[in-house]
Amino acid sequence: MILTVTPNPSLDRTYEVPVLERGAVLRAATDRLDPGGKGVNVSRAVAAAGVRTTAVLPLGGPAGTLLAELLAAEGVDVTAVSITGQTRSNVSLVEPDGTLTKVNAPGPVLTGAESALLLDTVRTCGDSPDWIAACGSLPPGLPPHWYADVVARARATGARVALDTSGPALAEALHARPDLVKPNAAELAEAVGRPLRTLGDVAAASEELRSRGAGAVLASLGADGQLLVSADGIFHGIAPVGAVRSSAGAGDAALAGFLVAGGSGPAALASALAHGAAAVRLPGSAMPAPAELRPEAVRITPRPPLDRYLTEPAAPTVPGGRAPVRVEPPAPAGPVNPVGPVDPTGPIEPTAV
Repeated sequence: MILTVTPNPSLDRTYEVPVLERGAVLRAATDRLDPGGKGVNVSRAVAAAGVRTTAVLPLGGPAGTLLAELLAAEGVDVTAVSITGQTRSNVSLVEPDGTLTKVNAPGPVLTGAESALLLDTVRTCGDSPDWIAACGSLPPGLPPHWYADVVARARATGARVALDTSGPALAEALHARPDLVKPNAAELAEAVGRPLRTLGDVAAASEELRSRGAGAVLASLGADGQLLVSADGIFHGIAPVGAVRSSAGAGDAALAGFLVAGGSGPAALASALAHGAAAVRLPGSAMPAPAELRPEAVRITPRPPLDRYLTEPAAPTVPGGRAPVRVEPPAPAGPVNPVGPVDPTGPIEPTAV
């Protein structure tokens, strides 16, 4: 059983629009409403895989009630902590090429009593879970060390702990020694405070997080696939996608795939890639069912060439919280070896988040 805790869940409304034009009236081709929040999506993907899961959530108001109903319809057990605030709603706009523009509400302010009850629920809820996944941003009112408290309480139950968050919350939580952290490239660059241009940069940054307390690091690299760094070594994987419909929730689907496959080693990495690749082919933040996975397309490479340049380099966020400055990789002096069993004369295909 996999238990998830999402301190800032949401209802996610997704519109597919022909073009995103500022100041214009946009007419959506489709729209859908999904349960949202990183941990919520992990539970949805776990349930879709046929594995039992419980989502621990602070819920308030009509949106909170609807969120619980939507999750129950997807086979997710919900343990709700009632709050006085209103569960937030987010909006995503997806263009035909898969470009995603998302507006996330800040979320309700949790009181001290609500925060304490949520922490205690994580410790007491569930029937000896194999993994506890703590995921997402912190709502107003929760301090950066809140995830560190979650990790400490989760580890006290004997469960392994996966953490997917960023910024000060990630930095604080590393002290509590989570078994796994799952940053994307930008979050990893922010955590170590330097740009990431190559697979070697990502590996070194991941090892730094391990030295600060993480047991293993599963780094999502967008078009460059995923890199797993653990005591067992370094593994890189890619999974062809083709046309991207929506990247919303793809990283959460990947984490779910990793956990349901045991949560360690190249087999779990392959499962993560298959789930992430399947998710980006679906609308909104829909989570993939087993029939939608293409595990045969996944390629895993142990001991990958660390001098390979990333097609999507990452840099820390600049002061003021603005978006990271784009880092352009320098042109290699000579041919760069491709990763995995790919045609060295052809391009590397688009890959999962």
